[in-house]
Amino acid sequence: NSIWVSTDHDEIEKVAKQFGARVHRRSPEVSQDSSTSLEAIREFLNHHHEVDIVGNIQATSPCLHPSDLIKVADLIQKEGFDSVFSVVRRHQFRWSEVKKGENKMTEPQNLNPAKRYRRQDWPGELYENGSFYFAKRHLIEKGYLQGGKMAYYEMRAEHSVDIDIDIDWPIAEQRVLSFGYFGKEPLKEVKLLVCSIDGCLTNGRIYVTEDQKEMVSYDYRDIVGIDLLKKRGIQVRLISERDCSKTLSAMQLGCVAKVSATNKLQVLEDWQKDMGLSWKEVAYLGNEESDVECLKKAGMSGVPADACAVAQKAAGYICKSNGGCGAVREFAEHIFLLLEKVNAARKQ
Repeated sequence: NSIWVSTDHDEIEKVAKQFGARVHRRSPEVSQDSSTSLEAIREFLNHHHEVDIVGNIQATSPCLHPSDLIKVADLIQKEGFDSVFSVVRRHQFRWSEVKKGENKMTEPQNLNPAKRYRRQDWPGELYENGSFYFAKRHLIEKGYLQGGKMAYYEMRAEHSVDIDIDIDWPIAEQRVLSFGYFGKEPLKEVKLLVCSIDGCLTNGRIYVTEDQKEMVSYDYRDIVGIDLLKKRGIQVRLISERDCSKTLSAMQLGCVAKVSATNKLQVLEDWQKDMGLSWKEVAYLGNEESDVECLKKAGMSGVPADACAVAQKAAGYICKSNGGCGAVREFAEHIFLLLEKVNAARKQ
């Protein structure tokens, strides 16, 4: 078995070889915007007569799991299928399209409105998701990626993430990170977590009493998360653009904090230098535009689920929890996953 990357791009070739793949340089004829995957695969086979089975993996499906590919290869090599392709189960009711100007009504395609299923009671339908296509040589030479004795392979929904537009990137990156893959660069342990107070440790709401005292709420799970980080030897520091020193004093967290911070990045850089850390050893949890540069600098970055759009775009991990509702604890668990990865790499 061999892994190949088909490309006409020098930088893609360089990266592919760094990760251990072999490279097939595409000809200009099959490198056009209108070129199909099938044309590129047929050209590849013309140069590699030793190949009997091709597994075409789409680069826009980054969450594809290796165990799925092993099972698909077995379907062809051991069970005699000529082609296998990926599908995912969807629970979506379909209706016929009515084009503008047509004098007709829409019709249900896969449901009876009078006996509408609850989603959890309906098995759904299988949709081809384009993640991969496996086929034998003789089928591809005839101009097909699907044919002969066919089988589909149903992927788990969390592995079926396709990158079509810009907003798909953060979703894919978050999913890959949650699987425990952090890239090819040497890993370092996180030694400092800096957390924005308003909108991360709290939900961002400020309650004002009749005597003009401020009150905020926080989630005890987040306090537990901070304690767990400290027990792992990770310093936790807090930062806020507001003067919330009285609130911090009442919470009794025992963390170094900087309030009334007009330049969060400068504070972060000062802390990083004072502790003698590399950026790979710094994690940052933020939620606002003022956190964006910090999120970009830190080796690990995260935002709560309800963070603003620009912060989400800059972060490597998007929590499922909202700010003040467990996001700190969730991000702590994400950091612990990295530590396990580091320790496992050291033992190898």
